[in-house]
Amino acid sequence: MAGSSHGHTPAAWTGVTIVIIGFCVAGAFMVMAEPLGFWAGMAIVALGGVVGAAMSAAGLGMPKKAHPVHQVTATREPAGAES
Repeated sequence: MAGSSHGHTPAAWTGVTIVIIGFCVAGAFMVMAEPLGFWAGMAIVALGGVVGAAMSAAGLGMPKKAHPVHQVTATREPAGAES
C-alpha cells in the first residue's frame, strides 16, 4: 500500500481524524453510562464520513485513476508456476 499513496490526502486525513475523535467521545460517554453523549459521539463519527466524502468530491481526495494498484501493467506467472 505504501507505493500507491493510498489515503494520503487531506480528505482522508480529515475524515479519519474526525472519526477517531468521535470514537473517543463515544467511548468516554459509554464508560460514564451516558447514552446521550454516546450517541453524540456516534453522530461525530458519521460526520467524519460525510466530511471526508465532501472533501473528496471537492477535489481534495485522490482521483480514481491515480490508483496504480488497480492497474495491470504486465502479465506475470505465479511464483510457483513452472513452464
